[in-house]
Amino acid sequence: MSVRSSIEWTESTWNPVTGCTKVSPGCKHCYAERMALRLQAMGLPNYVNGFRLTMHEHMLEHPLNWKRPQMVFVNSMSDLFHQDVPWEFIQKVFDIMRRASWHTFQVLTKRSTRLLELNPEIDWPVNVWMGVSVENKDYLFRIDHLRRTDAQIKFLSLEPLLGPLPYLDLRGIDWVIVGGESGPGARPIKKDWVLDIRDQCLAAGVPFFFKQWGGFKRKSAGRLLEGRTWDTMPEPAPVVAC
Repeated sequence: MSVRSSIEWTESTWNPVTGCTKVSPGCKHCYAERMALRLQAMGLPNYVNGFRLTMHEHMLEHPLNWKRPQMVFVNSMSDLFHQDVPWEFIQKVFDIMRRASWHTFQVLTKRSTRLLELNPEIDWPVNVWMGVSVENKDYLFRIDHLRRTDAQIKFLSLEPLLGPLPYLDLRGIDWVIVGGESGPGARPIKKDWVLDIRDQCLAAGVPFFFKQWGGFKRKSAGRLLEGRTWDTMPEPAPVVAC
């Protein structure tokens, strides 16, 4: 069985890699780190190392056994392009995604420099969406790196949004997700930041997805923006029969 996800913009998660290290301010209150330590305390075998980076060969072929086409977030508990994930393992992950052509896979990284370095070696399947996280204006360079890749669908996760992003270059970008930080110590998001990004997306014709306002209790804050939800997404590639 796939692992069902409560993340609003996906359906399931697949974690052939777990664990990570902090690389920018958006990592400060990492939900994956909190979750990994909780799962370690519960005795789950895949989290025996807690949040230390770990490859799981036995997880690689799982999506091939999921017959119902679904949206799959890859490495929700890690970063596929972390410097300590060997290129050979990344190749294996892409091979599985290519073979499981009836699913749509969403890969998200903060390591856009390594993504761009490896891009020429990647045979990009049409069912893989590649995204980068950008939390404030200091990390806009990640968008430029993403734009220069050969991924079929390119998306931005502006979460946790920690500052305004008034001059986004959305050329070649197919989707934008925005969200506030949630959990203990959550830093505030401002409505004006969100509205400005939404308006930029509307002007550029880019699908806009507002995930959450966040806060310590994210569900109580909800995800309505000006009285409605914003859930637009790109069209997935045509499903190939399994």
